[in-house]
Amino acid sequence: MTCPPVLNGEAGRIERRYALLINPFYAKDPNASYGKHVLTPTLAMTSFAATTPAHWRAAYWDENLLDGRPPCDPLPEVVGITVHLTFARRAFELAHWYRSRGSRVILGGLHVLSCPEECAPHADALAIGDGVQLWPRILADVESGLLQTRYSATYENDYREDPAPRRSILPRRSFLTTTSLIATRGCHNRCGFCYLATDGLRMPYRMRDPGQIAAEFAADDQPYAVFIDNNLGSNREYLRALCRALAPLKKIWSAAVSIDVTDDPGLIREMALGGCTGVFVGFESLTDENLADARKKTPRTADYARRVRMLHENGIQVNSSFVLGFDHDRPDVFARTAEWVEENRLECSTFHILTPYPGTPLYQQMEAEGRLLHRDWSLYDTAHAVFRPRHMSPEELEEGYAWIYERLFSHASIWRRRPEDWRAVAPYLAMSYLYKRSNRFWHLLIKHHLVHAVWRPLVELTRWRHVRYRQGLKSTASAAGVQVVAPGV
Repeated sequence: MTCPPVLNGEAGRIERRYALLINPFYAKDPNASYGKHVLTPTLAMTSFAATTPAHWRAAYWDENLLDGRPPCDPLPEVVGITVHLTFARRAFELAHWYRSRGSRVILGGLHVLSCPEECAPHADALAIGDGVQLWPRILADVESGLLQTRYSATYENDYREDPAPRRSILPRRSFLTTTSLIATRGCHNRCGFCYLATDGLRMPYRMRDPGQIAAEFAADDQPYAVFIDNNLGSNREYLRALCRALAPLKKIWSAAVSIDVTDDPGLIREMALGGCTGVFVGFESLTDENLADARKKTPRTADYARRVRMLHENGIQVNSSFVLGFDHDRPDVFARTAEWVEENRLECSTFHILTPYPGTPLYQQMEAEGRLLHRDWSLYDTAHAVFRPRHMSPEELEEGYAWIYERLFSHASIWRRRPEDWRAVAPYLAMSYLYKRSNRFWHLLIKHHLVHAVWRPLVELTRWRHVRYRQGLKSTASAAGVQVVAPGV
């Protein structure tokens, strides 16, 4: 899980009109769960495949599924590689390997948008912006022998016109669920550390019809879906309509929302009735000054606990996300955050060291203040300190990050955060130990394509319990004290 496959050996002949879409390998953080990497596949590749002309053969390859080196016999005529700064080096290695054997390589993704000059020497063409619009144009130009070196598109098109992802190219047994959904694009926040604040990236808030999303969910024949929207709750009336469209499916799903979604208690109930069993919430910090500096629109941190209770009372688990190393953080931030998570019985937590992504306001600030330690993008993975914190050393920040994961993934903390409802304890413990304390086991599941087979029974149990729970929720004004377990949150 830390070293990519070796690129060597012979390759076959070029197959015309064959496009290979690659998600490059990236080293896994041993402090976090390996399971999150196979929760659901990247949606970008299946979306590009959906726009591939019918006379082209499209294939998908994810190096993180541990199947060895990417396909090379026959060689694809076109290779599309998504590039993130943490695995840019690996993406460039793949690009060189294929180009040296005659394939045409197209690089796209956020790192191409933020650092195009760095990426250009490694590609035959760059796709900057919305790849769904660009991919058919690129393939047409390859066919006609008129491939350009750079293609650009904005995100201001009518998002409802995008085709449904082509999930048939996915290895279903390698993921907990292949139903990754995206209903909205953009976010009402523009936090200074977030990639959405990257220079040159304009992503207006766009929504797809709720009926489109429900149809996609139903068509994929999976009991559980993950919404990969930046913030599914940015438009509350839309979320309400979406939940009502999903409710008849009797399936379950999780999504990322900001905590201000709890401004409307009725909406939280609609989410539960619509099948939501878990939310990923970017709390970011328990210090109001940090949130103000980051320009995050959020309620006061003193009100976070009440809002978490509201989600729990409607049977929705909370996966909290915290960023460590803000300018108002001191060495006590790790213990304070861990104690708050345990006190409020958050089922899961994810932690990130503050990381200044290139092109963001945070990066510009750190560069202007001379606080960047280096530009080794492979370490800009939110697990390493790449800048000088204000009130601690980089070493203290990294040590605190490792400590808080060890604390929250410990037997004692898992037990301390168990649900108050005794009926939910056993499923919660099963999820916690499978998801959080089984990295060696995850390696075996991923290597032998057993992820879906092992998780499916727990997912089905969760769905069944939640359908029963919803039946009771419909007939009551309050669901206080009842909890369910969601897989993978």
